[in-house]
This record gives sequence, C-alpha cells and structure tokens, in this order.
Amino acid sequence: MNGMLGIAQRPTLAGSRSNGADDGRAGTAIITKTKPRTKRPNLYRVLLLNDDYTPMEFVVLVLERFFNKSREDATRIMLHVHQNGVGECGVFTYEVAETKVTQVMDFARKHQHPLQCVMEKK
Repeated sequence: MNGMLGIAQRPTLAGSRSNGADDGRAGTAIITKTKPRTKRPNLYRVLLLNDDYTPMEFVVLVLERFFNKSREDATRIMLHVHQNGVGECGVFTYEVAETKVTQVMDFARKHQHPLQCVMEKK
C-alpha cells in the first residue's frame, strides 16, 4: 500500500491541471439554456365567392352558423360579397380554415346552392 488510504481524490475536469495548481477555473462550468422558439402557424383567409343563384339570406345564414357572425356583421359581409364578388369570413389556422370551407361547401350542396367557399394563405 502506498500510504494514501482514506483520502479521496477529487475528480478533475478534462483539460484542467492535475498538478494541484489552481487557476480559478477548475470545477467551474457555464451552462446555457436555450429557450425553444415556437413558430406561429400560418394563417388562412376563408372567402365566400359571389354567384347569381345563391339567395342572400342563405349566405347570411352560413355566416351566422359557421363563422359566428351577428346578423348585422353577416349582412354586411354578404353585401360585400354581392357587390365585390368576394368577401372574407375570417382568418384561421390551416386546419380550422379547411374545416370551415368543407362545412360551408357541404351545407350549400345539401341545400342545392352553388355557393363557393375557398381559403387562401394570408
């Protein structure tokens, strides 16, 4: 035995001096935490397209039912669609916009109206 029983050796950091000299860096480490940055999802505009056959009252109903618009807002949007050929119903994430377009199109077909609803990236 070499006479060092009972004495524990301190572990050293890689690259640190093992000759016992202390330069102030031994045992010191800097830990940096990076915050993950979440990217905002792309947004999509849901649009109604004007046609010559779908009744205005049906368009108002669609806006109230699927886009939670008040009677006043739905009427204003419907008139905008009628006068300009297209109108925005709302802005949503991709999945929500896609669902709304499908719901409107299915509802219009069920009631035998040619109303068109589309989405476009904002």
